Amino acid sequence: MSEWQFKLLYDGECPMCRREADWLLRRSRNGRLAFEDISAPGFDASRYGLTQGQVMGVMHGVFPDGRVVTKVEAFRQAYKMVGLGWLLAPTRWPLLRNLADWGYECFARNRVAIGRWFGLKRCESDRCETTLDKK
Repeated sequence: MSEWQFKLLYDGECPMCRREADWLLRRSRNGRLAFEDISAPGFDASRYGLTQGQVMGVMHGVFPDGRVVTKVEAFRQAYKMVGLGWLLAPTRWPLLRNLADWGYECFARNRVAIGRWFGLKRCESDRCETTLDKK
């Protein structure tokens, strides 16, 4: 297995986040995409120059050289690593880029409620809700 080329920082206590990470993990057969659960004991956001509130607020991804990307760009990179970059390619276009990031921010702030609409149980703790409220 090769070394990872991109790491997605996801909230393992959030059912929607876990579902997306699991979906990507099943498609990550070449080892290029790694995952790190930001709700795991011992996770230290400062290792990436971030706060726990920042990583809980929106999706983050990290390159091996330490560069951090957020929001839809993190998803674009993750999808690229599993060979599905073409699915999110249009979100790079100037008008769609801003719209996609704005839409994602709205989604991230309301992800727990949206998950309930789809029948997903709440976060395993109140941590993801309270952190988002503090954003």
